[in-house]
Amino acid sequence: MERRYILNAIDAALQAGEKILSIYDDPASDFQVEKKADNSPLTIADRKAHETICRFLADTPFPLLSEEGKHLPFSERRSWETLWIVDPLDGTKEFIKRNGEFTVNIALVHHSVPVMGVIYVPVKKELYFGVHDSGAYKLSGITARDGMSWDELLAKAVRLPETSVHERFVIVASRSHLTPETEDYIEKMKCSHAEVELISSGSSIKICLVAEGKADVYPRFAPTMEWDTAAGHAIARAAGMEIYQAGKEEPLQYNKEDLLNPWFIVEPKHTEIK
Repeated sequence: MERRYILNAIDAALQAGEKILSIYDDPASDFQVEKKADNSPLTIADRKAHETICRFLADTPFPLLSEEGKHLPFSERRSWETLWIVDPLDGTKEFIKRNGEFTVNIALVHHSVPVMGVIYVPVKKELYFGVHDSGAYKLSGITARDGMSWDELLAKAVRLPETSVHERFVIVASRSHLTPETEDYIEKMKCSHAEVELISSGSSIKICLVAEGKADVYPRFAPTMEWDTAAGHAIARAAGMEIYQAGKEEPLQYNKEDLLNPWFIVEPKHTEIK
């Protein structure tokens, strides 16, 4: 995959993060919260981030599927071999709560598989990125690329997963969507592991925590859409992890007719038994 595409996505995510923070950090802002068709919240920050990302990715040859954009029918999308899947502001509820746990998600998907992903956490100034043939990385304290080349970015970044030994089995779960099924899963893990630690977080940060090695697993037994997971999935894959459909050995697939994800678990890739 051409390096300019990952650099395009990184620039788009960083600039979108800047737009989001200009609204988030304004004490006079009430976020102008609206309700979408599914009753989920929408803010002016979502719209501004979407517009910013569209400008950056318009220079690439690939179509864009964004949470805040026009969702074309599958009869048209099915011919897209490669496409961008974007969530301009993942974790709008966390944004409204002002807890900082929101992200910008940009993924490049090829033949239903996420092959490149960028996630930016604006409040923490943390950038996660991964490419299927180059690995996954985290870069802290960044607000703009400032002309850095791909090699210069890698020189400053930490490769994922970082070496981490847990005294406990660490499960990361959703701060806003802890379902009874997730609670049942946690109880089962307590039966098979001596000690279990539960940490909560919002947005796609949860996938990043598994990719980093800070968490062992992230179960999600609640609704998500493709744009919620595509970027994190690419990063997780590049870090040696996978997002499996719950109860199956099959990974999540993208650009489906129904953009709703099945329930899933983020964990290390399963070793094939021969």
